[in-house]
Amino acid sequence: VVWCSKLPNIPVYKNREMVGRFYEEFQIDRKTGESNLTQIYLEEAFDFILDQIEMQRPFFLYWAADATHAPVYASKPFLGKSQRGRYGDAVMELDDSIGRLLKALRFLNIENNTFVFFTSDNGAALSSGPHESGSNGPFLCGKETTFEGGMREPAIAWWPGHIKEGTVSFQLANVMDLFTTSLALAGVSPPNDTTLDGLNLTPVLLNQDPGALQNRPIFYYRGNELMAVRLGQYKAHYWTWSNSWKQFKTGINFCPGQEVPGVTTHEQKEHTMQPIIFHLGRDPGEKFPISVLSEEYQDALSRISPVVEQHKKTLTPSVPQLNMCDVAVMNWAPAGCEKLGKCLNVPKSAPWKCDWPH
Repeated sequence: VVWCSKLPNIPVYKNREMVGRFYEEFQIDRKTGESNLTQIYLEEAFDFILDQIEMQRPFFLYWAADATHAPVYASKPFLGKSQRGRYGDAVMELDDSIGRLLKALRFLNIENNTFVFFTSDNGAALSSGPHESGSNGPFLCGKETTFEGGMREPAIAWWPGHIKEGTVSFQLANVMDLFTTSLALAGVSPPNDTTLDGLNLTPVLLNQDPGALQNRPIFYYRGNELMAVRLGQYKAHYWTWSNSWKQFKTGINFCPGQEVPGVTTHEQKEHTMQPIIFHLGRDPGEKFPISVLSEEYQDALSRISPVVEQHKKTLTPSVPQLNMCDVAVMNWAPAGCEKLGKCLNVPKSAPWKCDWPH
């Protein structure tokens, strides 16, 4: 807490420039949960879209609302309106906002020429409860873990006239695929001097070749440690860990009410010689490990192991682009701060060996 108090307050950005900081230029009432931030984001989105239409330019809008992230907030018309407390109010406002954005695309007559993808960067946080946390349904644990509750997110693709409504795909995908997919939709070739982790999802989204990517693996990392791998319906855990005993004893729990013996461990447990394997189709909650003595276990492991081996061969060590282990690499003086007179003195760079436990 002492260390965190020395860091600069969280900035709000518009494109590449800071336009203020949380609680300062952008008010959030911690007591009532009231804030107009989502409505501000929405108006900015409308203005951006209209500007692009006026200039007859194709556009890319990344609309990253954060109302469901603690501190959870909603604007006055939505506060107290849901049956799920403040978190439900925030979700209700996000739902309304997405609806208004789609309505705007229809009003502007560009819905048949606009690809929309809705998703999240992680599962719901459970540790900020009970009033500011979400639910991951049947999935194990929540944000900050590599169990399904921490990593699996909703994903909805919308493109009238191109993607048939009401269809469901069981294709495994991750957020990195959106970059490669966006390039393909824009008719832009990916850079040939860089290896991209994302795959082009258009064959699946447009139903051109629904099985094109079906057996692609998904790798679950925590820090720089490969924690788990999913291939098809099978998921192999090479390490298990929910959160530390130190955190747990202070009341922080990433898996409240969901303890699975030997799986939701408060010490880092290595299983690289004999990974814990689940069949997520039968057991989405990761509660019943497949017996290591079974033929199913051996068959699944025989297919997953070569994938892991090949993946590790292709990895190249590099310096993190966002080095959180250097106080100087923070939001002390972001671009745009000078216009607001809010540039803070940047401390001297002094990186240390990061204690980023997997």
